[in-house]
Amino acid sequence: MKPIRLVRGFLTVGGWTMASRVLGFARDMMIAAYLGAGPVAEAFLVAFSLPNLFRRFFAEGAFNTAFIPIFSKKLEGGENAQGFAREAMGGLASVLILLTLVASAAMPWLVLAMASGFAGDERFTIATTYGRIAFPYILFISLSALLSGVLNAAGHFAAAAAAPVLLNITFVIAMLMADQAGWPVGDALTWAVPVAGVAQLALVWVAAWRAGFKIVPKRPRLSPDMKRLIRIAIPAMLAGGVVQINLLVGRQVASHFDGAIAWLNYADRLYQLPLGVVGIAIGVVLLPDLSRRLRGGDTAGSRYSFSRAGEFALLFTVGPAVALLVAAQPIVSVLFERGQFTHEDTIATAWATAIYGLGLPAFVLQKVLQPLYFARENTRTPFNYALVAMVVNAVLAIGLSFVVGYLAAAIGTTLAAWAMVAQLWLGARPMGEAASFDHRFYRRLPRIVIAALVMGAAIWAVTWAVPGAFAVPGLRALALLGLVLFGMLVYFGTAIAIGAMHMTDLKGAMRRGPGGA
Repeated sequence: MKPIRLVRGFLTVGGWTMASRVLGFARDMMIAAYLGAGPVAEAFLVAFSLPNLFRRFFAEGAFNTAFIPIFSKKLEGGENAQGFAREAMGGLASVLILLTLVASAAMPWLVLAMASGFAGDERFTIATTYGRIAFPYILFISLSALLSGVLNAAGHFAAAAAAPVLLNITFVIAMLMADQAGWPVGDALTWAVPVAGVAQLALVWVAAWRAGFKIVPKRPRLSPDMKRLIRIAIPAMLAGGVVQINLLVGRQVASHFDGAIAWLNYADRLYQLPLGVVGIAIGVVLLPDLSRRLRGGDTAGSRYSFSRAGEFALLFTVGPAVALLVAAQPIVSVLFERGQFTHEDTIATAWATAIYGLGLPAFVLQKVLQPLYFARENTRTPFNYALVAMVVNAVLAIGLSFVVGYLAAAIGTTLAAWAMVAQLWLGARPMGEAASFDHRFYRRLPRIVIAALVMGAAIWAVTWAVPGAFAVPGLRALALLGLVLFGMLVYFGTAIAIGAMHMTDLKGAMRRGPGGA
């Protein structure tokens, strides 16, 4: 992938992801207003998390981790990539249909596995019903993920990046319709889940067809390619299972504190904005690019792509991490505190937001470091590292829950993320120059941190000087917008002034090519 194509990939995916996250905020603001942190909200969040958990386990995790490098190399070498994609789709669809049937029958046990604190109260019954309605979403979104991988490997990023927008649009429409018609909002949200899955699948299927990839499920068989896919996918599936166990541990801890599942979910949405925009853009673009470069023996190009991805990741996460730490309460208050969402909910969510913010750079750096392994078809090593991170998360989340309550789940998640980054970084050292950051990265890293600290001090000063501005009806949204714009101005202004970034970076990346610094 040429540098200009790499940059365009980051910008395309990042732009669409930003649109999706903004709509996601609108969606979550409406959910908070309609449902607050009450039992229906918690039941829906657990039910919706079930297909998403298995989706990350099967599609975006293990399957695509194994599928994309093989498909990318076949596409680059002209080795019937389309036939391989058809076989893979047939195999994935078969597994997911069976999984959906089993999950529907076992839904009460799945709900308890997600949130044992629901046992014996109304949340359990509601979540079980909602789970059976929402779970078929996994089939549609997983096939969408496969087709998105096909499109991304071929350098067509727009449709795949735009697909998540449809989910948020569907949710918003469902809530508005329910409000107008007097339907239960929780029921409307739950039925919107499979509807959104169908819409997302249709979008990427049409886009793939127009791009020349006529991918239809083919009867699965154990061809050499499928055996290779399974062999690579199994360790990745186990690693994905470890990641999901981390999520389960956090949710289990939260389920024993009333309202905590909702508080952690809203906090999660806040740090997911920069995480999604930067992390997804890097993960989507970097893996197929590294796979191609490694196949072609392009060490300099691999190092360039890896270094710019790391620089891009830190520039757009260190600043937001500091902002979430120092301004969590006004951000949560303005975005969510209305309707059924109380001031007490704001305080609880703000604490979790600040803790998640500390882990934001680690969550994105994982997206930079993991492709070093996956592009080499090595999924076993990240699995071993994930096991260690799982232990760190479990020990902290469960052990600290007796001391700090639900916040233990956020602390465990954050510190486990940093443990994973440390292992990935140290484990990549033997990979040589292609897996090492260049001089430009190390020159700019401390300057990025300085710019973030300057911005943090400036934001803290504003929130300290005019705390009431974020509570005035009619003006609070403008106050938050002003704070965000002020923070961005200080951050990027400082970054440019001290050399953490340059206005010419984008044009330079396009002009100089892989060897540039």
